[in-house]
Amino acid sequence: MFKSLDPLLHSQLRLAVVSLLISVEEADFTFIKEKTEATAGNLSVQIDKLEKAGYIIVEKSFKGKRPLTTCKISKKGVEAFEKYVENLKSYLGKDKS
Repeated sequence: MFKSLDPLLHSQLRLAVVSLLISVEEADFTFIKEKTEATAGNLSVQIDKLEKAGYIIVEKSFKGKRPLTTCKISKKGVEAFEKYVENLKSYLGKDKS
């Protein structure tokens, strides 16, 4: 039987952001933009959605006179990602439950 997939993580860009943040302690906006090849506007919108859901923590500061946005995965985000991956396995025939 197929298990439901988290619609928030089922977006390609949001899934890419969460996947990236799982593998690093934190990442700044520019790094995420380069790795995901997203536009700044689209990435900003998707980061906002992930933050509102509690999946990531966003910190805004300044580096010199330039704004700096840093993102970290939250515990809720890690749990949601792990559940998403487990549920996805049911579509790949890897989950026998």
